[in-house]
Amino acid sequence: MTMENVDTLIIGGGQAGVAMSEHLGQRGIPHLVVERGQIAERWRNERWDSLVANGPAWHDRFPNKTFPNLDPDAFAPRAQIVSYFEAYAKQIDMPIRCGVEISALRKSADGLGFEADGPDGTIRARNVIVATGPFQKPSFPDIVPQDSGILQMHSNAYKNPAQLPEGGVLVIGAGSSGAQIADELRASGRDVWLSVGPHDRPPRAYRGRDFVWWLGVLGMWNMKVPSPDVEHVTIAVSGAHGGHTVDFRNLAASGMTLVGRTESYQDGSLTFAPDLANNIEGGDANYLAMLDAADAYVLEHGLDLPEEPDARKIGPLPACATDPVLSLDLAKAGIKTIIWATGYRLDFGWIDLDIFDSRGAPRHDRGVSVEPGLYFIGLAWLSRRASPFIWGCWHDADYLGDYIARERLAKAG
Repeated sequence: MTMENVDTLIIGGGQAGVAMSEHLGQRGIPHLVVERGQIAERWRNERWDSLVANGPAWHDRFPNKTFPNLDPDAFAPRAQIVSYFEAYAKQIDMPIRCGVEISALRKSADGLGFEADGPDGTIRARNVIVATGPFQKPSFPDIVPQDSGILQMHSNAYKNPAQLPEGGVLVIGAGSSGAQIADELRASGRDVWLSVGPHDRPPRAYRGRDFVWWLGVLGMWNMKVPSPDVEHVTIAVSGAHGGHTVDFRNLAASGMTLVGRTESYQDGSLTFAPDLANNIEGGDANYLAMLDAADAYVLEHGLDLPEEPDARKIGPLPACATDPVLSLDLAKAGIKTIIWATGYRLDFGWIDLDIFDSRGAPRHDRGVSVEPGLYFIGLAWLSRRASPFIWGCWHDADYLGDYIARERLAKAG
């Protein structure tokens, strides 16, 4: 096995790794990026075929490159996002080595850096930046036994309706992924049930401005983590069909059956909490609060943006919410597949350092770990709400690039 020496090692070649490489390169800091698969691996192979970005192309990008041949107000499809990062890596001449999965990271024996074990040997680095992102290990509760006769998969394994066996599908989780996958399956002619939990439901656009624009001017992108126990907020917003506001009433009207939070399984039946109506109305309250904040901003700043009174019209709850399904015999309903759109959890078991809290999250300040020389980029709430998003991680990388450059200068002096 070989021992290779580098100044700074970036682990991960997705959006966070690409952004970090650019900012280190701008500062003349030698570095190497290693990626377990290919550039933008998760965008490439761990998302469904029809996925599009949830923000418009003018927003979901790095500042130094636009999406070619795409209307700025359109939503980039998955393949185009992958091509974007590939082109960006070439644009910045990113020093990347693909097909290198790091299996272990530890302090060097002399305490002067780190050692990272790869398939062909060990890489020794003065600094290490972990850019593996927030979507690491698919997470779903162990509710339905694997021997139940139902095909179960996480949303990261779903590709398209043709992939699934004939029959009905239960999608559990109604954030952006779950709502879009359920909508696609229903449009393909499947019988679909969607388990809806508490969520935020912002407008796709309001008064001629996209949701992401409103988050910016209202200061919401700069929000800090709400509390130590809140790492993720389920948000139902969609870039599909040219971008639209998710309304669960419309999904019910399409023939989809909505149910509350999935609770338990016994003898072939699933039970659901009687909270569907409350969850939908909670999303409505979030939606209306966003409209209120936007209207107040327009008034305060005297903006000439068109009023949109129809945006406040909310229809009655669907019958499946007023008379909810609380128990469902999967065989009788014809459900053959369950898709768990229930998010991810962090998985840093390969890092042999005492830097993690009780939840397994790294202890850091804006990505600067409590272990000198070790950094994190691309995590949810790393510095603010924007951190895990394409443009947000670029700005976090700028901060870390400055920090690392200052540290190098101090040590050299």
